[in-house]
Amino acid sequence: MSAEIYRDAWGVPHLRADSVRELARAQGRVTARDRAWQLEVERHRARGTSAALLGVDALPWDRFIRRARLDDTARRCFANLERTDPETADWVRAYVDGVNEGLGEATLPLGTPGHWEPWTPLGVWLATHILFAGFPAKLWREQAVKHLGEEAVGLFAIDGPGTSGSNGWLVAGERTVTGHAVIAGDPHRFIEDPGVYQQIHLSCPEFDVVGLAVPGVPGIAHFGHTGTVAWAITNAMADYQDLYEERLRRTGAGVEALGPDGSWARASRHTETVEVAGEEPVEVEIIETERGPVIAGGPEGLDDGTPLALSLRIPPRVTADLGFGTLLPLLRARRVADVDRAFDAWAEPVNVVQAADTEGGLLHRVAGRVPLRSEANRTRIVPAWQPGHEWEGWHDLAHAGLTDGVAVMANQRGPAAPLGVEFAPPHRADRIAALLAEKEKWSADDMPAIHMDTHLASAGPLLDHLAALEGLTPEAARLRDTLLRWNRRMDADSTDAALYSAVRGAVVRRLAAHPAFAALTTPPAYPEVLLPWLGLVPRIGYALEHLLRAEELYGVDRPAEIRAALEQVAAGKPAETWGETHRLFAWRALPDPAAGEHPGPGLSGDHDCVLCTSAVPGLTDLAARGPAARYVWDLARREDSRWVVPFGASGVPGSPHHRDQLPLWLVGDLVPVVTDFEQLSKESDV
Repeated sequence: MSAEIYRDAWGVPHLRADSVRELARAQGRVTARDRAWQLEVERHRARGTSAALLGVDALPWDRFIRRARLDDTARRCFANLERTDPETADWVRAYVDGVNEGLGEATLPLGTPGHWEPWTPLGVWLATHILFAGFPAKLWREQAVKHLGEEAVGLFAIDGPGTSGSNGWLVAGERTVTGHAVIAGDPHRFIEDPGVYQQIHLSCPEFDVVGLAVPGVPGIAHFGHTGTVAWAITNAMADYQDLYEERLRRTGAGVEALGPDGSWARASRHTETVEVAGEEPVEVEIIETERGPVIAGGPEGLDDGTPLALSLRIPPRVTADLGFGTLLPLLRARRVADVDRAFDAWAEPVNVVQAADTEGGLLHRVAGRVPLRSEANRTRIVPAWQPGHEWEGWHDLAHAGLTDGVAVMANQRGPAAPLGVEFAPPHRADRIAALLAEKEKWSADDMPAIHMDTHLASAGPLLDHLAALEGLTPEAARLRDTLLRWNRRMDADSTDAALYSAVRGAVVRRLAAHPAFAALTTPPAYPEVLLPWLGLVPRIGYALEHLLRAEELYGVDRPAEIRAALEQVAAGKPAETWGETHRLFAWRALPDPAAGEHPGPGLSGDHDCVLCTSAVPGLTDLAARGPAARYVWDLARREDSRWVVPFGASGVPGSPHHRDQLPLWLVGDLVPVVTDFEQLSKESDV
């Protein structure tokens, strides 16, 4: 035996090999077997060549990736890994070998599989997480301050469109029926088909781990259980990427940038050609200053003539280290202390980590690399030609404790508070903590009820305004009274939740149309990829509770606007139930006629619910983001752990395991985690 592939009843791959290297090769091969089309799309996205496969709609992404130099950064990080950690570099190579072997046997719906390079997994990781720190929010703040003043930063200080929603909670043994810890949660991402997480079991003489892998990346970075220790993460909402306004000029030799010492320095410059399926190729100018790659504008400014050029500085570009040295030590971890040491080497994205082991060890910490620099760097675009904006080392990252035997992480201000600017509202974290306080002892079987909680605490400010309204028409008064009696649960079959959403959306649209915000309706001609962070309607929708609670709002008569919105909804015909309009809207690289209706089934939940299925208030009720997986790690018996993904273990349309977990995911049920190879069906040797 070199390596064997087994499957459980849900098609989840269970791999067993004689060595770590052979296991990595088997992981790559089975991922290519199950997810060939997904891997091909991710390879193109990481290289900035997706328009050659998917057409002109993918061109904005390719432009951004080329200008940000992500493929080159991945190459640099892998070269550095070969120098500093040859074992991990060889392990990554083995995974890539397996991917290429598997892709050689694959048939794709479009094109033929391309070749993976040793650094491709690092490129996939970079491309997946480049927008996680939300640096485009700095573009929004520049516009908000310019047109509304400095107080706008606080008023709109809420997570930008779709940047958070993950939940995680750790319950210590003192609070469980078994006396051993339980870790549970759900990462919140764009829902993709195939999914962004891959259920997998990796076994060799050195370790035996189950967890959620990222297709295209070896090991199990985010959510894993070794039998004696388990870990999970959420986005820490740290700010670790900076935008610099550059002063550029063309010379006979190329391009120069003005530096903080007052002198002009040569910037690197070259052009690249982006192929576009069915269209003429597009040439992209690549410029990089001492701060970083120029991702917007250039010597001639933005496309609309605005004299602006912006460079992006990210830790992996500076250090040539993506933190892949963490991955093998995680697989080999036996205790919390091992997990803690492994995450000391983590780089990007910056996460909050929770871990527990069978001996009672507990961990709650921040992991990643956050630069020390001025406060201005964290909040706004800073001038590259002025001193005081250099990076001056790295933050020491915090370890936190538990409260009453519980730790909750839900992208809120917590141990990462000194590292970020905008965090998720506390509603999800507070709700999870309140639910866990309702009884003294918990079990792994209890956790799905928390996953699926639909209470919407952020409804309060709007309901308070509605309660104060007088002189309404009879229809509007009845609607108002109905909403004031509503239980504030965003259940798919709830008529009241649909009415609340309709009124909320109408209020958001009326506020966005107010002359006070007119200057923010048309952002500068930034790259298309970054524009969602500058959308006025989403910004008002996500910050609505702040805007309604503010003492004053730029002269806006909020009671009048809310009254008009209420009357408008009362006179219309809103959806009968929340699930009628709040439907799953998964991203697919190509249409799949066999996937059924699109948008998909109706969903419970909302952006500020624990069941975080994110609509964009005022813009759409469709949910493109939501729980990309759910997990429960039981430290008493790993076999009592559970997990589920939105679709299935296979990315092959027509496979019995392509969408077989969707019915369970919709109602909150979980799939058993199987670790005994005697209970599995052998598929093949590798």
